[in-house]
Amino acid sequence: MKKIFVTGADGFIGSHLVELLVEEGFDVTALCIYNSSGSWGWLDNISPVIKNEIKVILGDVRDPLCVKQAMKGCDTVFHLAALIAIPYSYEAPASYIDTNIHGTLNILQAARDLDIRKLVHTSTSETYGTAQFVPITEDHPVVGQSPYSASKIGADQMAISYWKSFELPVTILRPFNTYGPRQSNRAVIPQIITQIAKGKNQIKLGALTPTRDFNFVSDTCKAFLAVARSKKTLGEIINSASNFEISIEKTALLISELMNHSIEILSEEKRKRPLNSEVNRLFGSNKKIFSLTDWSQDYGGIEGFKKGLKITIDWFTNANNLSLYRSDYLI
Repeated sequence: MKKIFVTGADGFIGSHLVELLVEEGFDVTALCIYNSSGSWGWLDNISPVIKNEIKVILGDVRDPLCVKQAMKGCDTVFHLAALIAIPYSYEAPASYIDTNIHGTLNILQAARDLDIRKLVHTSTSETYGTAQFVPITEDHPVVGQSPYSASKIGADQMAISYWKSFELPVTILRPFNTYGPRQSNRAVIPQIITQIAKGKNQIKLGALTPTRDFNFVSDTCKAFLAVARSKKTLGEIINSASNFEISIEKTALLISELMNHSIEILSEEKRKRPLNSEVNRLFGSNKKIFSLTDWSQDYGGIEGFKKGLKITIDWFTNANNLSLYRSDYLI
């Protein structure tokens, strides 16, 4: 691993991963979605020292020619580019097929054509649907309970097919619910923090009883690097999980306690997923990643969750950062 190509580098996890890779001394090319303003997304907000060390290409994973040209000269690929907002997938499902499945196919084929040495494809715990057993291992069935999760299952299967058909050196990393600075306000933790930070006492959320396995973003990024470095991960699907679960309601109460702000929690119908689309329980096993890599976890368990939440709260409550978010954002 010397020259690394990161898709979705302008996003929440992608920007943090770019920072880690540069800090580790890698030569990084970052693919960001093309836009007329020339924005690098969240990469615009990282340290100038790190920005000066990366090569940024504005493009689109949906274009195979763009992808192949951008990937030339790299030996390792981290594929994070995807549409990820679950509510929006109900409104525009075809766009999820285009980006998440066709985009992944373009990455896989370019990697095959260019003899890439390692490709880490990003999956999601949403592919499991509501837990049929816990903790959820990599052998758990996949269930597409939303157009988003169905598109990610399709993308995962494309990656597996390229491993089985062409021996493309692919590893599928399946992160559970990642949180931290820069996360979109479509996610529940930023929703809670931004509403409280803007002085609201009534916090509006969707379903309160589902549980989630929350993972601080730096632990997730370390998982990407660990599976890429390991020779044991080829052709494998690997969870990145904290092995800890907490309900949405308890998460909101914990955040209010850490922010020293009393709240009333309201569950709004318009914020809920369709009944059969709600994933009611996510609680992942991380035994496999520990067995195959040297990954270490800094934010596991309830104390690790509190530590990660404090960092996240500090970032979101910074006036400059908070101004970037709408507390009533739904999608």
